[in-house]
Amino acid sequence: MNPLRLRLLLAAALCLATPALAQAPPDAKAAFTSLKTLEGAWEGRLTTDPKVAELPEGANAKVWLRVTSRGNALMHEMKMEGRPDDPITMLYLDEGRLLLTHYCDAGNRPRMVAKPSADGKTVAFEFLDAAGPIKYGHMHDVAFTMVDADHHVEEWTFHLPGDKHVHARFDLRRVQ
Repeated sequence: MNPLRLRLLLAAALCLATPALAQAPPDAKAAFTSLKTLEGAWEGRLTTDPKVAELPEGANAKVWLRVTSRGNALMHEMKMEGRPDDPITMLYLDEGRLLLTHYCDAGNRPRMVAKPSADGKTVAFEFLDAAGPIKYGHMHDVAFTMVDADHHVEEWTFHLPGDKHVHARFDLRRVQ
């Protein structure tokens, strides 16, 4: 191959690859390590958009996070005031990705993949797939934002039929 042509091809390949490298997400392992610092008991208030009768505005929420399985999983359990059930969410690393499986009281198990923020304070999870029936709705995405060691915010989005969504925001403080 002509040396000039080879150099041009290499230059073009580098130009095309540079934006992809610049947009590569931060390390999943670092995001998981950061989320594990949330281990403990948390309390806070719920706000929803739009308002939902079954989830009273300002309802008290309790969240427990526990590192388990020799550090390979983070278990998230949520208890809402006036609700009979506790959804469980498991966060874990799998093949270089940070994943989440939400065992929903809607009877399904959506999986989501992490998209950590560049500053490391927010880890957003986007819908990947689900097991179980989702035609009546499923949890679609969630973001964990670490404000400081004793304060974090969780924003959950439930996807309803007809491409409607309910956004639930939990402003949580560590229980001392």
